[in-house]
Amino acid sequence: MNLTGTLDFRPKLWGALRNYSGTKFRADATAGVVVGIVALPLAIAFGIASGVSPTLGLITAIVGGFMVSFFGGNSVQIGGPTGAFIVIVYNIIGQFGMQGLAIATAMAGILLILMGLFRLGTVIKFIPYPIVVGFTAGIALTIFSTQINDFFGLGLRDIPGEFIPKWGLYLRSFGNTDPCALITGLVSLVIIILTPRISKKLPGALIAIIIVTAAAYVLRTATDWFSVETIGDRFGNMPTDIPTPHGFEFTMSTVNMLLPSAFTIAVLCAIESLLSATVADGVTGSRTNSNTELIGQGLANLAVPFVGGIPVTGAIARTMTNITNGGRTPVAGIVHALVLLLIFLFMMPLINYVPMACLGAVLMVVAYNMSGWRTIIGIFHSPKSDISVLIVTFLLTVIFDLTIAIEMGLLLAVVLFLRRVMENTQIKVYSEQLDVAEDTDSPIHEILNVAKGVSVYEIDGPFFFGVATKFDDIMRTTIGNVKPRVRILRMRRVAFVDATALHNLEIVIRSSLEKGIHVVLSGVRPNVHESLQHAGIDKLVGPDHICDHITKAVAIANAIAEKSAPRQ
Repeated sequence: MNLTGTLDFRPKLWGALRNYSGTKFRADATAGVVVGIVALPLAIAFGIASGVSPTLGLITAIVGGFMVSFFGGNSVQIGGPTGAFIVIVYNIIGQFGMQGLAIATAMAGILLILMGLFRLGTVIKFIPYPIVVGFTAGIALTIFSTQINDFFGLGLRDIPGEFIPKWGLYLRSFGNTDPCALITGLVSLVIIILTPRISKKLPGALIAIIIVTAAAYVLRTATDWFSVETIGDRFGNMPTDIPTPHGFEFTMSTVNMLLPSAFTIAVLCAIESLLSATVADGVTGSRTNSNTELIGQGLANLAVPFVGGIPVTGAIARTMTNITNGGRTPVAGIVHALVLLLIFLFMMPLINYVPMACLGAVLMVVAYNMSGWRTIIGIFHSPKSDISVLIVTFLLTVIFDLTIAIEMGLLLAVVLFLRRVMENTQIKVYSEQLDVAEDTDSPIHEILNVAKGVSVYEIDGPFFFGVATKFDDIMRTTIGNVKPRVRILRMRRVAFVDATALHNLEIVIRSSLEKGIHVVLSGVRPNVHESLQHAGIDKLVGPDHICDHITKAVAIANAIAEKSAPRQ
């Protein structure tokens, strides 16, 4: 985590344009048009589900998508609003309004840029997979829950944000289901599900919106009995003017209140964008510059608040659509943004006729695809610690919010990991004889005779605070009433030591020396030796009592034991 050397910011677009050709442009343009059409219903749906207008969802896809492609570190990444942000954006707007959302998104953009500058792109990938699966599944269930009202046409306006009260209200209101809305939603759902079976290249969501919107318009115009709420009914006529960039005021009190939300947005963006990039790399054979990608995502999230947009990140489904249709450079992502811009300028009035129940069906399918239920089943065959992390993260995401879920999930994962390491770190005790080649691949077994009065303690694993107390207890209990004359601490498998381990080691050594017990250290690695020097332990035991091999250590210990043995 440093800023030494050259700045790790090399957008893929800049390199792609050096050897660009007409053939590449035709492939990118085709892919960009297809992705733009696929992204249209999703941008609108995510905007509405997030608590903003469809217009702002589309503006986010245009501005954010362009910025991610222009500055990003992946050649085929498609940026835009995604389902991962729906819950947190909705909650921010409910608490702090659009001004608060703009500030939180801009702060998240700054955090992402700092992550990239400090070269944290690879570190983000180390977040435990059960945490990612847990909060992704939790988000999916939350998104699904938010669409019940529109899908069934319940007509509810003041819906609680909390999961349990929300479903309590739904269960009491299912008697008010609107048959027209339910039929519209079910037909949309069937079309979305069946379209890929006809052709995988056809965007099911868009096909459903076109067919259902046209049918609903005809029925609404020609009959008196069919009536279903549309986007225009709820939001009024959609503006087609390009938003004028505007600023917003930062105050320290607002910043402090929104920092946890901004952090959550930044982490979600980093995880989802890098996950999408990793999947894309596996298909295309290219390699993402993770730090550049984070900076590009940060610049996108820093830009969208000034046009009223919502958070943006890399979208896996749209990225894969780009790849399967021939997109290979960031030009495809730029074309996708231009296609959405043209739709926004010339076709926005048609969006007013889209039924809300149809969008509800679109988001239900998105939620189903996000849930990753097959992955969840697979994790349930993993160790209990991974299952615990997944369940806790999932429940906290659903019942509370993403910030708590990520924080507690990471904490639980760290605790369980340390427990696993502590359980696997063994401290062995030897006396009389020692096999030098034990636990190695060496075919030669050298048996060392350990003199009477010499005890050998081998630490097998990292020597850190979780093991330090265990080490201290074993040193005390294994001796019994027999006082050794020499203690050998074999440290060949100790990759590192922390401050707690060094402190306990110093106490053991001092206690041993006070009792007249000599201490010899064996197999000390260079980095561990350096830590011992900084702690002054090398001077405490004596430089000649720190050996690079057990053979030397036993020889020194045997000589001390024989010299100090009581004469018969």
